[in-house]
Amino acid sequence: MIKKTKIVATISDRTSSPQFIKSLFDEGMDVVRLNTAHQNTEGALKVINDVRHVSERIAILLDTKGPEVRTVKTENVIKLLVGQKIKVKGDPTKESTEDCIYVSYIDFVHDVPENTYILIDDGSLELKVIKKESDYLICEATNEGDIKGRKSINVPNVTFNLPSVSKRDKEFIQMAIEQDIDFIAHSFVRSKEDVLEIQKILDEKKSKIKIIAKIENQQGVDHIDEILDHVYGVMVARGDLAVEIPYEKIPGIQRMLINKCIERRKTVIIATQMLHSMIDNPRPTRAEVNDVASAVYSNTDAVMLSGETANGSYPVEAVRTMAKIAVEVEQSKESFNNIPTIAINNPTTAYLCKAAVKAAIRLDAKAIIADSTSGRTLRAMAAYRGSKPVFAQCYSKRTMREMALTYGIVPDFMEIKETSHEFLLEALTSLINKHTFDQEDLIVVAAGNFGRSMGVSYIEIGTVGNLMGHLLL
Repeated sequence: MIKKTKIVATISDRTSSPQFIKSLFDEGMDVVRLNTAHQNTEGALKVINDVRHVSERIAILLDTKGPEVRTVKTENVIKLLVGQKIKVKGDPTKESTEDCIYVSYIDFVHDVPENTYILIDDGSLELKVIKKESDYLICEATNEGDIKGRKSINVPNVTFNLPSVSKRDKEFIQMAIEQDIDFIAHSFVRSKEDVLEIQKILDEKKSKIKIIAKIENQQGVDHIDEILDHVYGVMVARGDLAVEIPYEKIPGIQRMLINKCIERRKTVIIATQMLHSMIDNPRPTRAEVNDVASAVYSNTDAVMLSGETANGSYPVEAVRTMAKIAVEVEQSKESFNNIPTIAINNPTTAYLCKAAVKAAIRLDAKAIIADSTSGRTLRAMAAYRGSKPVFAQCYSKRTMREMALTYGIVPDFMEIKETSHEFLLEALTSLINKHTFDQEDLIVVAAGNFGRSMGVSYIEIGTVGNLMGHLLL
């Protein structure tokens, strides 16, 4: 079975090597994520080079820090007991001690009022602000926990006056442009202005990098429609989202964001702690299996691994586990998502994309074959979440990699062809030689006769043998 839900795996330069990346790729990884919160540009460049050494099919996604607040570095883990009091202060130049926790945002004390709660490391430790002094907060731990360096800080219902793109983010974006990577996932997107700031930098350099908006707070949820107008896709980053918003609301928000992205033909990734226990254990919990399955049932384009592959003890097993869950669920879920037809290229293309997916399902075809220059037609087909894979011949290697984040698309690169006849003959020959298709397999072809920019103008249905016989006449 071909896995249709794509897998994003976070890779650290401390563990990266061509052999390691190939082992994950062989198990089903489609996209490598670089987490700039835990890397410098030299480390990120090492991972990029390792990925490209393995395969040009693997897409690369760079994750910016965005307007976030974190604990600063600390020499030792600071342990807090319930009821223990500690100072909190904003100063990125200091190092946290057992007396005072320093955070990266210098105006932290000014912006945080008394009687609010500070959540550290995705909410694993909660501090209550019991008193506010001129240059520090006095806080009390409401649960036992550890404080480590460079961990997330969230204060629900408090907005920090932080720039969307930091100096550090700009350095990484410049590196991403120079290396011509595929995606930038921008953290803590609050409105379209945060996205447009990134897009302006990309436009100035004439970069084709696509933007993924990470939705991690209530502002991002509230402004999702305007954000979707300006991005390639969305990452539902549930770590910070679940501490910024009451946790019981997260399943509904996740489902809403997936549905909106599908309807708008935007990529959607579900992220954070999907197989978290596999950082230390070779097998997932039953709850984690159901979490991944739920995302696949909801028709997400991709699911993501973070610490499981970045620094976990069982990274290969984590990717293998996620792929096995995806394949099993895809076999059992509904095979067609009857969403509205939207004319991405033109009405004819939009109608034929939907018809191709429905025909493949109802006639039990082996697959759909299509070609694309920009990927718009492929995303249109993917939106219907059909049960049959789409073997896509892409006339651009960038488009081929972008399809690594699109549901159900099996992309390959093909040199530009003058006619649909040439495209289909080469595609079928290649797929037969790879033992993907047999002569008796029924397939649906979606192609165009009026130029690459005009989209699909016809669909053709037949066995591989009959189609090849006609093409060779």
